[in-house]
Amino acid sequence: MMTFLEFEKPIAELEGKIRELRSFKGGADITAEVGQLETKLGKLLKETYAGLTPTQKMQVARHPERPHFHDLIGHLFEDFTPLSGDRSFGEDEALVGGLARFRGEACVVMGHEKGWDTESRIKHNFGMARPEGYRKAIRLMDMADRFGLPVLSLVDTSGAYPGVGAEERGQAEAIARSTDKCLGLEVPMVTCIVGEGGSGGAVAIAAANKVLMMEHAIYSVISPEGCASILWRTNDKANEAAVALKITAQDLLKLGVIDEIVAEPLGGAHRDTERAMNMLGDAMERSLRDMSGVDGGRLKELRREKFLAIGDKGLA
Repeated sequence: MMTFLEFEKPIAELEGKIRELRSFKGGADITAEVGQLETKLGKLLKETYAGLTPTQKMQVARHPERPHFHDLIGHLFEDFTPLSGDRSFGEDEALVGGLARFRGEACVVMGHEKGWDTESRIKHNFGMARPEGYRKAIRLMDMADRFGLPVLSLVDTSGAYPGVGAEERGQAEAIARSTDKCLGLEVPMVTCIVGEGGSGGAVAIAAANKVLMMEHAIYSVISPEGCASILWRTNDKANEAAVALKITAQDLLKLGVIDEIVAEPLGGAHRDTERAMNMLGDAMERSLRDMSGVDGGRLKELRREKFLAIGDKGLA
């Protein structure tokens, strides 16, 4: 059964009534009544999701049933061959990547995996990568550059892991070098924020030619809860922080931080994951097609210009 968010209680109640009617074994014809309720449900979903606050968007972005990296790999890519280790310290399970085919074309794909149940969340460290994860990303991007393969990255993390061990092994340096590697690539790079894009842990694999963002995803320099705890010393101000941080796809498109919003099915990607993944795949394919035939040096130059121009739209 689908997990309903707090603001979806009226939707949950209406869906419950529809299920009850459909399971009714009496002799009365209830087709018309079910149809009326379904029409009402569609209208309620449309109204609710058209007016989501930044805090509610954050809840949708973190929904446990949104498509994860392993779902996207299985649905959009073929012949995925994971490559492990950073050739320096070890393997990081939070940032997964390797070689694959995307709609018939060879590519390098990487992204954060948060996990989908208790065991896998622990294994993947809730999508919070350590330095070896970002050094693995650098290794993968080096390979893409060497063999002329486009890079696709899928971002879904609350941020890089802030543990003592990660800091001892150079977390900040690894993130900086990974970001620099993205900016220096001479092959096309497309990124999509599929759920939560948190801080440098997201930017490290998101400094791409084209940055896409799913309609109800979030992208921020710090989580609203973290921002509130620093500025107000309490998590109670997380709602105010979410508004001030401009974390939604709609705000970030205006500021030029992202290039395109990928629409989601009505009610969010978790309601129709297959359709949501297909819509994302179409958007990534369009972005790659737009860069087809562009010289490597020009791709690098365009990426530089894009990031230097961030914010201009919002200030104009």
